[in-house]
Amino acid sequence: MVPLLVLVSLIVFGLVLLVPGDPAVTIAGEDATDAQIAATRQRMGLDDPLLEQYWRWASAAVQGDLGTSMFSNRSVSGAIAERFPATLSLTAMAIVLALLVSVPAAIAAALHRGGWIDRTATLGTAVGVAMPNFWLGLLLATVFALHLDLLPATGYVPLDDAPLAWLAHLLLPAATLGLAAAAELTRQLRSALIDVFDQDYLRTARAKGLRGGSVVTKHALKNAATPVVTVLGMRISVLLGGTVVVEQIFGIPGLGQLAIEAVLQRDLPMVQGVVVVTAVLVMLANLAVDLSYGYFNPKVRAR
Repeated sequence: MVPLLVLVSLIVFGLVLLVPGDPAVTIAGEDATDAQIAATRQRMGLDDPLLEQYWRWASAAVQGDLGTSMFSNRSVSGAIAERFPATLSLTAMAIVLALLVSVPAAIAAALHRGGWIDRTATLGTAVGVAMPNFWLGLLLATVFALHLDLLPATGYVPLDDAPLAWLAHLLLPAATLGLAAAAELTRQLRSALIDVFDQDYLRTARAKGLRGGSVVTKHALKNAATPVVTVLGMRISVLLGGTVVVEQIFGIPGLGQLAIEAVLQRDLPMVQGVVVVTAVLVMLANLAVDLSYGYFNPKVRAR
């Protein structure tokens, strides 16, 4: 993880430098004189060599200091910490919804292979994978918020303030993100379960008189979970990327919305901070997936 994080930080720092324009001109203002622009550039350290600029930024980032916003003079770390709970809540609820939909659907499809349940699940996964997040979000908001008036269309309420309002405001955006993940997880889990159902040890378990539910939950599901967990780890990065669009649609003040604001304002330290934090979250999720293999597959622990 450490070499990968160093590589990500180098790429982020380098790409931001390629953004057209001079940050000193943006901060000083278009009407600023050459002397004012030069003073701003010197104050921000933009005249220093690139390696020195990177080392100064990276060494501070390791200590939790991601710099200061060019426009609001706020701490980047503080702004990210303020927006992070909304994005974390949205991503976590999307994962929960994806699992609640995908696991029963995959089990039902695998148990009724070739039947109408299996064909319906296969069609649903195809639609879910192909459907764009922004279109699904607008559709859900139109139906459930505008026409049926069941859920709020925009906004976010912290969990500590009102748990029920927090849940109501997150259902639509979480469904927007979670349904696509549910489609992919259903497809993978169905295929894995079908392979496991054909194994000899499951035939032996059925021959010994074990009930169908016990065979599925205690034996088949655990052994089929390894590829599904891998896909789930990959989907976490997609979910975090999808929050950029979904948070804009539903007006959620999270990291995605913060990233959009920073890009539009050309707030380079804020862009760098959001990207690095997102990369760390993805790497931690992948680490958790790797560690979970030891639970689902005891052979991994023996190596």
